Amino acid sequence: MTEPRVLIAGAGPTGLTLALWLTRQGIPVRLIDPALRAGTTSRALAVQARTLELYGQLGIADALLANGHRVPAINLWVAGEHKARLPFETIGGSLTRYAFLEIFPQDEHERLLIGRLAELGVTVERGCELTGFTEGADGLTVQLRSAAGESSVRVDYLAGCDGARSKVRALLGTGFPGGTYAQVFYVADIEAQGAPVNGELHIDLDEADFLAVFPMKGTGRARLVGTVRGERAEHAETLQFADVSTRAMQNLRLEVSKVNWFSTYHVHHRVSEHFRLGRAFLLGDAAHIHSPAGGQGMNTGIGDAVNLAWKLATVLRGEAPATLLDSYEPERRQFAQKLVDTTDRVFSFATADGPIADLVRTRLVPLIAPRALAFESVREFMFRTVSQIMVNYRGRPLSEGTAGAVHGGDRLPWVAAGGIDNYDPLSEIRWQVHVYGSPGPALPSWCRERGLALHVFDFTDAHADAGLARDALYLMRPDTYVALAHERCDVSALERYFAVRGIKPAGPPP
Repeated sequence: MTEPRVLIAGAGPTGLTLALWLTRQGIPVRLIDPALRAGTTSRALAVQARTLELYGQLGIADALLANGHRVPAINLWVAGEHKARLPFETIGGSLTRYAFLEIFPQDEHERLLIGRLAELGVTVERGCELTGFTEGADGLTVQLRSAAGESSVRVDYLAGCDGARSKVRALLGTGFPGGTYAQVFYVADIEAQGAPVNGELHIDLDEADFLAVFPMKGTGRARLVGTVRGERAEHAETLQFADVSTRAMQNLRLEVSKVNWFSTYHVHHRVSEHFRLGRAFLLGDAAHIHSPAGGQGMNTGIGDAVNLAWKLATVLRGEAPATLLDSYEPERRQFAQKLVDTTDRVFSFATADGPIADLVRTRLVPLIAPRALAFESVREFMFRTVSQIMVNYRGRPLSEGTAGAVHGGDRLPWVAAGGIDNYDPLSEIRWQVHVYGSPGPALPSWCRERGLALHVFDFTDAHADAGLARDALYLMRPDTYVALAHERCDVSALERYFAVRGIKPAGPPP
């Protein structure tokens, strides 16, 4: 058995994604989780467009889409009246292959990832928990506990993907500042009839209640997320579905015939002071937790995993110095903090009490929202934000240059023109160069000599509309973000980029 190079604590979507990306890049991992079995409730539902794009690197996107439910639009209701419909397909159709919101319950999501890992020879060690670790000059010794007793393992790096009550974070001693919202929420998986059970997402902004109805695969199935107010909130731990207010459901004319699962919970908003200390990293809920507004939590953890995986693999294969790992925290923590701040504002607005809040939410928003959404720029901004295709690493250590409207650190604009999709080459987890136009005489041989893939596309109006520059050079990171944008196909710019950072561009992973 190959000795693991990375120990991953926690087998939720974040830990599973990290294990999958590392394994595909030839890095042996060990994946542990104290739970004796995988989750059986749906929990997180939303899979955003950017996550689906990243999943395209491993061929997971199609399998997920085949088993999930595609949501084409969001609907806004107030006091039983339908006020606005926001269709994804007409907003994001020019921005991504995945111009929709995909609903895929977390338990099924985890089973899909576990199955792909099993195909690669990696299994989750259930009933195994981390109890401590010590760091030396060349690695970590991690103490473990399982039904077989106490043991230890030596690894190069430790990834804490162990959730909001992270043992890894506690052992690191890094702070987890933030707070807990006063509101109590309930979640219920139901079978129902009525207008909101039409395969789209429906949100009711009521004076008394907040309710979101998420569609799920299958006729009449939905997930309800709503507020518990008043005296009921003081006894949330004993509540049953029959105890929650039905006012919002009545407004939406939603008739619930069966409740398959029900729970109540408090919502937290916290960001760890550090995402990395020494050879230990924090990812997902271990690093940041926030409100469910926009369905961002699980997707952000998956983004953490993809960001860290290629960097760990590059360092462990000897293709870059360990300083490359310094870029993980500034790239991911900056986004996590911004996300927490944004979802905090949205969540606070949607759940605020009082006459002024009720006036704004139920009178002004329904009046203003349709007018604002009439502007394409507003609709596009909302889609870019919620889908996470707006996430970028501009101004970070690995990001350099500008060409057209594209900056180093940006997600590569997606263009499918003339039957050619510029995201097809990104299915390989490797450094690569994109040129839209002519690469010039020197670039092809320079890339060939170094095993660096070069993809040249005929320049079209669609590329110009997306912000790409003719005859410019775009160096792509293994996680499909632009590392270097340069207005000319200048090999010296590539040489400087790699030399300054000590990175050796390599061919495809084993």
